[in-house]
Amino acid sequence: MSELRKDPIVGRWVIISEERGKRPSDWASKSNLKPDDKMCPFCPGNENRTPTEIMTVTSSKSQEQSLSSWDVRVVPNKFPALSIEGDLERRGYGNYDMMNGVGAHEVIIETPDHEKGFAALEVEEIFEILNVYRARIMDLKKDKRLTYVLIFKNHGEAAGASLEHSHSQLIATPIIPKRVIEELEGSKLFYDMKERCIFCDLIQQEIQLTSRIVSIDEHYLVVEPFAPRFPYETWILPREHFSHFENMGEKSCFVMAQVLRDTLCRINLLLDYPSYNFILHTSPVQRPNLQEYHWHLEIIPRLTKIAGFEWGSGFYINQVPPERAASELKSVELIN
Repeated sequence: MSELRKDPIVGRWVIISEERGKRPSDWASKSNLKPDDKMCPFCPGNENRTPTEIMTVTSSKSQEQSLSSWDVRVVPNKFPALSIEGDLERRGYGNYDMMNGVGAHEVIIETPDHEKGFAALEVEEIFEILNVYRARIMDLKKDKRLTYVLIFKNHGEAAGASLEHSHSQLIATPIIPKRVIEELEGSKLFYDMKERCIFCDLIQQEIQLTSRIVSIDEHYLVVEPFAPRFPYETWILPREHFSHFENMGEKSCFVMAQVLRDTLCRINLLLDYPSYNFILHTSPVQRPNLQEYHWHLEIIPRLTKIAGFEWGSGFYINQVPPERAASELKSVELIN
């Protein structure tokens, strides 16, 4: 029988309908973008095909191996959703509110190697990328026009990627996104009632229950959430309370790189290298440390499509119970 489950943070209901489900091998979502790397604007030697870089990271390893003059490169998006120049000029027109499209839209080119997917990178390389995320958030938060920095990755055509070369994106906005507001408000409501962080409580509850845990160590919990919107939706949460991702220490960031690589490898091996998105949810950049909110990373394999019922009702239909997804992901034998 199908089951309705309520997300305890935002109050959203989902339908878990295993009768509509498939085996992992049945999902047809494998990324199939294969452009010519000689034409790729993100490859070494083609730097003039992107806007002027904002930041680069170079290690002695890349220089010794003569792979490239850089390891990670950050550039403005050539076709930005928002532009850094200008004033907000908030204004109204009757019932309608408007402002200028001020913000930042950046691309983080994660490796000079065109053929390497994110999960194939070394832990040290992913650590560099996570440190770039932190550095860009800390730099952009100096701009008081900007209230939120969202970092996300679209991998594969079904996830919205238009280039195969491994990259992620950053969009900084002058308003807090609605999805984040829902999490902030739900977390604050819980904290006002119980004086505890709901994420911290959920972490402890999942550790006790064990049935939705994919992996766990001293620093991080990888879990299938209780009311997931999508099959194999996976969250990575720090076990220590941090409201702002950019405030993590170096050790926590390095362990995060290990955990993220491990989790993506499990998803790839179980689901045959699917398209996926990952989204970093952190606190608004102009707010101080929050006792009620907890940063986390959401990974969403793109195995299904949102259709009329979902758009019309706000309900999501998920064919894979999170307990089954956790068991399958946990059982994957990783190859080092």
